[in-house]
Amino acid sequence: MSIELSARSRGAELSDEERKVLTATLIGTTIEWYDFFVYAQAAGLVFGALFFAPMNQNNPLLAQIVSFATLGLSFLFRPLGAIVCGHLGDRFGRKNMLVVTLLLMGAATALVGLLPTYAQIGAWAPALLILLRILQGFSAGGEWGGAALMSVESAPRNKRSLFGSFPQIGTPLGMILATGVLWLLTTLLGKQAMLEWGWRIPFLLSIVLVVIGILIRRTVEESPVFQAMRRRRKESSAPLKDLMRHHSKEILRTALIFMANNAAGYILIAFIISYGANTLKMPSDQLLLIGTLAAVSWFIFTLLGGILGDRIGRVRTFQIGYGLMVLWAVPMWWLIDSKNLLLFFVSAVGLTIALGLSYGPQAALYAELFPAKVRYSGVSIGYALGAIFGGAFAPMIAQWIIGTYGQSWRVGVYIAVLSLISLITVSTIRDPQGVDLNVHDTGA
Repeated sequence: MSIELSARSRGAELSDEERKVLTATLIGTTIEWYDFFVYAQAAGLVFGALFFAPMNQNNPLLAQIVSFATLGLSFLFRPLGAIVCGHLGDRFGRKNMLVVTLLLMGAATALVGLLPTYAQIGAWAPALLILLRILQGFSAGGEWGGAALMSVESAPRNKRSLFGSFPQIGTPLGMILATGVLWLLTTLLGKQAMLEWGWRIPFLLSIVLVVIGILIRRTVEESPVFQAMRRRRKESSAPLKDLMRHHSKEILRTALIFMANNAAGYILIAFIISYGANTLKMPSDQLLLIGTLAAVSWFIFTLLGGILGDRIGRVRTFQIGYGLMVLWAVPMWWLIDSKNLLLFFVSAVGLTIALGLSYGPQAALYAELFPAKVRYSGVSIGYALGAIFGGAFAPMIAQWIIGTYGQSWRVGVYIAVLSLISLITVSTIRDPQGVDLNVHDTGA
């Protein structure tokens, strides 16, 4: 085992198993986040009218806020998913939980596509929608930690950040797929057909994608770190208890580090397209195309963030990303309010640069902050809490700010403040780059 780890730490050519791990984590997280983002886009574009019809007739702004609230509600169940899946992943392995979380997310997403609307079954429609969204949140809470650890724990020591960026780039790829499908359907079917029945297609498409993802994930082996831990019988019988006793500070830090990235990400994913279409009355099909192209930029800079994380360090890369986010958070809204499609695109791309650089090295940094026997629980709970602090209600808060003050730049101030908090938090960490991931001790 030591010879194997030594060879891998020198950064030898990738093995077939390492390639399979990267493929499985990338494709799996892409599908997982496609499911998540299709809901986010639909919440901004059609769910207010479909599932909150009486409210939409009397107060469209309130219906939009409530629709975004269903998006945020699921985040409250991410920690539960993180606790359950993290506990099982630390005891029984990363691979099995990756299959379970993908299956759960896919089933919930497909069922959304089959839901009757308010006009058909009344108040049961939003109730069932919320239930399925909660299942999505539970799944998302357990998915990221497993994918991040499978990639980072399988990586050569000097390529952990790059390997860890593969599940990260699944996020913008999921957005590309989600916004791309919605843009294509809106263009081909028209707005009225999308509102009547076309919105169901992206959700039902999830069935095919999830089957593909599960087949791929079943082919990979368990991560080398977990295999070594199992051989040495080092698994914790109570990983959550050990985690909370010895690593509560790391949980809080990881939550605050992710907070701003997640908030800004959901402003990009769920809010600015809705704001452009519903408030600025810009064409939704062209805004969806802009969202798709912006996600391509997000993909590129997330991968760059992973590369830089190995070259200049995880912490420094985060600092660059969050520094840019603080500077760009307010000016981007002046470009958006111009109602010029090109400037709208520039605004979104500028945000994706900051998003990518503060997202690419995240998996490696988080994995290196926790010992092996509580790592799945630690990274998952930190990630889930960061999502609650950040993205859970960011679109709803942004909608409230616009409705109350009528000035979009105030949304930028909100994001800038969160970014400053995340920047300060990551700057308090001594970069753990290159630590031994096989350390199992949970002592402080």
